[in-house]
Amino acid sequence: MPLDSAFLVSALAALCVGLSKGGLAVVSGLAVPLMALSMPPLQAAMLLLPIYIVSDLAGLWIWRRAASRAHLRVLLPAALAGVALGWATASLVSDAFVKLLLGVSGAGFCLLQWAGWPRREQPPGLEPAKGRAWGLLAGFSSFISHAGGPPFQMYMLPQQLPKAMLAGTSTVLFAVVNLSKLLPYHLLRPYSLGSLGATAQLIPFALLGTWLGARLTHWLPEVWFYRLVRIGLFLLSLRLIWEACFMAA
Repeated sequence: MPLDSAFLVSALAALCVGLSKGGLAVVSGLAVPLMALSMPPLQAAMLLLPIYIVSDLAGLWIWRRAASRAHLRVLLPAALAGVALGWATASLVSDAFVKLLLGVSGAGFCLLQWAGWPRREQPPGLEPAKGRAWGLLAGFSSFISHAGGPPFQMYMLPQQLPKAMLAGTSTVLFAVVNLSKLLPYHLLRPYSLGSLGATAQLIPFALLGTWLGARLTHWLPEVWFYRLVRIGLFLLSLRLIWEACFMAA
């Protein structure tokens, strides 16, 4: 891929990261596949991590008062344990397996929701055991390929939180998770001045995306926000399944 094209793809990936931190969480899953068009997936994930962290800071400022502390108390310790598990098993678990697991779970969840099952008049509540399980998977898959969004959404969407609270909870959770990945990533493949310089060029696109994501999240009616999140989760899940099958072929 020519250099200019590679930069444009990287800038689009950074914009997607920013959009996700602005509140459109499912867009984040497009970033690594986009970057992988011009470089190996692991290199793409590592190059994007500083972009995630900078975008997290902007997202935290926007959504600093909106997060659900009760849900974070359930999810955050489990997600950090998932990061540790991902680091410990980085050489044992294939990207293809993780992507297939996430893709099948996410697509199945959306299909069941659209079919009207399970039928509930009220949100199910915190469900701590289920939250810890999904939090562990979110942290693990985030470490492997920045794909922690689908497990988070599969736990959180049935909670039927206000859209701002959902965005705020996602932003705070993954801000901590992404920061916790910095040292393990560096130990697996040390950052160089060249890679950090390339990342710095992408920061303006990430910040622009964060602003746009926040504007769109505030503008969208709540019913359409959740519809679009489910559609995005379903499409992302199909993408993960496709990638898993392609990688295994």
